[in-house]
Amino acid sequence: MTPVHPVAAYAVRVADHLVWIDCEMTGLDLGKDKLIEVAALVTDADLNVLGEGVDLVIHADDAALDAMPPVVRDMHAKSGLTDEVRASTITMAEAEQAVLAYVQQFVPNPRTAPLCGNSIATDRGFLARDMPALDSFLHYRMIDVSSIKELCRRWYPRVYFGQPAKGLAHRALADILESIRELEYYRRAIFVPLPGPDVEAAKAIAADLLEPGGSV
Repeated sequence: MTPVHPVAAYAVRVADHLVWIDCEMTGLDLGKDKLIEVAALVTDADLNVLGEGVDLVIHADDAALDAMPPVVRDMHAKSGLTDEVRASTITMAEAEQAVLAYVQQFVPNPRTAPLCGNSIATDRGFLARDMPALDSFLHYRMIDVSSIKELCRRWYPRVYFGQPAKGLAHRALADILESIRELEYYRRAIFVPLPGPDVEAAKAIAADLLEPGGSV
């Protein structure tokens, strides 16, 4: 067997890194609501967190905060985020630069690492609008832990109902950590243990699905 060069092995490991981002907003309407908190963590393929991560509260004016729907206003007031937003001097551009700098420490090449989180398409919409350089640096693919949750609800209900309870802090960094923990739970509970099926078994499954009546 030809030995793998250390540089090549490192490149493969880096290409498998995952970028976890969570945002808090004044609402979910891209047409009017504001991004007010962003946190990011990079993990390796085994979900080990790399570095310290980033967690930033972005300033928004009183008009934006006063326009929040009642449920969102109560949520952010309870978590303390509203007061932190008012006190923050961090601009959107500064927050984007800080998150991108952290991500690039561990993911040097653009469009190689997928964006990960729960219901991450919502967050990505705000990132695309407010942090386009960060958004374009990430791969277009996303790993949405909520999709696995929905499959478990249908296929593995005992796993679904046994998932770790969430703290419901509604703060960006806490939400990311809970998303990583949730994916690790599903990995242990439902994914085939390593080394997984051998090549012949994988081919047999694929062939079975291609047989008439074998596919849905």
